[in-house]
Amino acid sequence: MRTRAAVLREMGLPAPYATSAPLTVTELELAPPGPGELLVRVHAAGLCHSDLSVIDGSRPRVMPMALGHEAAGEVVAVGGRSAFSVGDHVALAFVPVCGACGPCQDGRAALCEPGAAANAAGTLLSGERRWVSPEDDVMHHHLGVSAFAEHVVVSERSAVRIDPALPYDLGALFGCAVLTGVGAAVYGAQIRPGDSVAVFGLGGVGLAALLGAVLCGAGRIVVVDRVQEKLDLARTLGADAAVLADEDVVAAVRDATGGTGADVVLETVGNADVLGQAYAATRRGGTTVTVGLPHPDRMLTIPAVSLVAEERTLKGSYLGSCVPARDIPRFIALHRAGRLPVEQLLTHRIGLDELNPAFDRLARGEGVRQVVVL
Repeated sequence: MRTRAAVLREMGLPAPYATSAPLTVTELELAPPGPGELLVRVHAAGLCHSDLSVIDGSRPRVMPMALGHEAAGEVVAVGGRSAFSVGDHVALAFVPVCGACGPCQDGRAALCEPGAAANAAGTLLSGERRWVSPEDDVMHHHLGVSAFAEHVVVSERSAVRIDPALPYDLGALFGCAVLTGVGAAVYGAQIRPGDSVAVFGLGGVGLAALLGAVLCGAGRIVVVDRVQEKLDLARTLGADAAVLADEDVVAAVRDATGGTGADVVLETVGNADVLGQAYAATRRGGTTVTVGLPHPDRMLTIPAVSLVAEERTLKGSYLGSCVPARDIPRFIALHRAGRLPVEQLLTHRIGLDELNPAFDRLARGEGVRQVVVL
């Protein structure tokens, strides 16, 4: 079949993207789903900083690529015998989970080895590519999803069945923003009731991490961002103190947590310098968790002795350390119970042809989660 998709052929084009137009919406051929694959009509796809990081070149990927990795839609065809049925509503997660490798068997789905290999190669979990472009020798999948398209073929292992009563524009957020942010608070940081928490960066993932901290029963919560409107929103969602990032951030966070630093600090920006600040704002004996993805060349420098003498923990959390098939339905149930107000993260609804200026908005830090509605 033929379908429209947003294609990135060259990383690193300069902003403003409304002018340089790194994404081109074009018609591609989409081959039918193979065994263990689904054809999904995409109804909503979220814009994430991870997409921007591919556009600006700070997260290198194979080119050309049909971009996007956070989506919800409806199954319209299955490849052979399947656990899914035509008509199922699904959220798509950006790590396909094979279920059989060592990390998967250990409950660490985010580290699925075949999934990581497929994502790096720009293929589906099967190793195949279902995109066919008349202009290109090969067209790659983005993280097994390629969400900015009217239809996609994905591995069943990238899809999770969701409540059909959930609107698609909210359902899309559970595949990345909610999974990553809430999961980092619940599983990565394992926030305990009463813990003091700081969140650096208030994009979709950072605000979801704030919602996760509230869900966990955190005590005092401090948020840090460079955009005042996001700090104001965070206060309505449960933050007790807000720090504008042009202040002395470490001192401000320490002051807001009794002078010692926070028990748990979550860094969501994807910047090595900000991660260094987050580590410095963590108390002795505390835990710093990062979900941001800096450029692979960036290094982090910390006082090595602090890990031992101060019993510090510094850890990463990819995909929120979640198991998508388990946690997406859990988080949706919590949302429906009123305990995860995810709707507060959705600030813009746009069309597929509005992606380039929408990424300018994302680069400027405006809004929280923008969603393409198809």
